[in-house]
Amino acid sequence: MKRFERQRLERARRYVMIAGLSFAVGALLDAALTWRLHEFEPAAGSVETPGAAHDPVEPRGVTRPGEGGDLPAVGTVGSVAAEHSVAALRRRNLEIPVYGADADDLHDSFFDSRGARSHEALDIIAPRGTPVLAADDGVIKKLFTSAAGGLTIYQFDPSVTFSYYYAHLDAYAQGLHEEQAVRRGDVIGYVGTTGNASKTAPHLHFGIFRLTPDRQWWKGEPLNPYLVLKH
Repeated sequence: MKRFERQRLERARRYVMIAGLSFAVGALLDAALTWRLHEFEPAAGSVETPGAAHDPVEPRGVTRPGEGGDLPAVGTVGSVAAEHSVAALRRRNLEIPVYGADADDLHDSFFDSRGARSHEALDIIAPRGTPVLAADDGVIKKLFTSAAGGLTIYQFDPSVTFSYYYAHLDAYAQGLHEEQAVRRGDVIGYVGTTGNASKTAPHLHFGIFRLTPDRQWWKGEPLNPYLVLKH
């Protein structure tokens, strides 16, 4: 009986020793891992935090896309991003979209008032029926008739970054259709007075929009075509 008790006590001591050793090894491993992780922690103050997304009503102290020298993403808004877009379009040497017109015929009307809103486009005066030309290569995205614009064309550029808007047309070029590829200088329509244009003052209402990320033909940030074409 005494021998049985000694064996039981010996087993109990071994269990206690094994448990103690396991605890000690676990503590040492935890300390070692903690030390290694601290080696990879950045120094205080060195962590980079992402900039806040741009909101048009932000105070001017907020850094906007493009202000650090990088080109802004499609669909961003703000004056700096717009300036990058105008510069990019100038490098393309766009066609003045009315046959026979040149830069001396252009007059900036982007900020002119049209009732309660700004014009946000360029009016190019020309006789009724003068051919309207594609300003850039691209695709005819939408042929649309509206009360204000009359007979209109929305054309996307090859990168699907910008939309060119032609309004108050007298007619479309024969056979013109949506999803048609066009080249810079192709005839796509004719100057007219449809929509709310004065019937005695035929002209092309020409707009440029930078598309939003979802690239819907009716949405975008207006850019001043005068700044693009008059350079």
